[in-house]
Amino acid sequence: MPTQIVELSAGPIEYLDSGEGPVLVFLHGAMKDGRVWREVVSGLESDYRCIRPTMPLGAHRLPMHSDADLSVAGLARLVGEFLEALDLREVTLIQNHWGAAQVMLAEGCADRIDRLVLTACEAFDNYPPGAPGRLFARLAHIPFALDIMGTALRSSWIRRRAASSDVTAVHPLPTDLADDWQRRFTDPAIRRDLAKVLRDTYTPEDKSRWAAAAADFDKPVLVIWAERDKLMPRDHGRRLADSFAQAELVEIADSGTCIPLDQPAGLTATIAKFLAG
Repeated sequence: MPTQIVELSAGPIEYLDSGEGPVLVFLHGAMKDGRVWREVVSGLESDYRCIRPTMPLGAHRLPMHSDADLSVAGLARLVGEFLEALDLREVTLIQNHWGAAQVMLAEGCADRIDRLVLTACEAFDNYPPGAPGRLFARLAHIPFALDIMGTALRSSWIRRRAASSDVTAVHPLPTDLADDWQRRFTDPAIRRDLAKVLRDTYTPEDKSRWAAAAADFDKPVLVIWAERDKLMPRDHGRRLADSFAQAELVEIADSGTCIPLDQPAGLTATIAKFLAG
């Protein structure tokens, strides 16, 4: 599928666009790109227009402008700008790992969103997610730490080891995707972008404000949580569903954070049922 590019204020954003019908926009997490959703999209694109932007989260191909705002709030606003640039309306926003939607609600840039599907994502005080996420953020503050990681990933052996120990997944990641994602982190400009995200100085008050914004969203929400998640606390799924006015919770067995790759068939069926309703 050919990749398309839209130029936004922060820089160029690549995206995949397939199918026709009501619009679904899929967001990925750190060290992944829009292709993480490929198996889910293959089961939905016959009935829906599926759009998958690749955000600047460490596995993107095109670096952002040097002055781009890549704070957590800045990234959320960038998603809103993406929806506006493509003139997408009545969108179902489907996210995994990254907790973009809650921040978009708090930042007032979710007016084009009609439904949410929140799958195993950051919420409440869990930014960055889990002990591994917090360790990664701390490394970003140590001079040259990310550069050392990027240099190491030039080795195919290191890339295979990194893919096999990916904390987001229970099952092995597809080799082609994992290797490509690791290779992209060898680019200093890509590491610079992710370092901006990881070094964001948001406060506990910011996280409370993001969480509170859910109460004002009165449209349908589906929360999907993974039973073997190492990054997202098990109770956050129920708490997240309870924070919205119209939300249901579904748990997926034998999956880590990356449900789109761990359990694509079950995830697709769950999303399809929600959309049909």
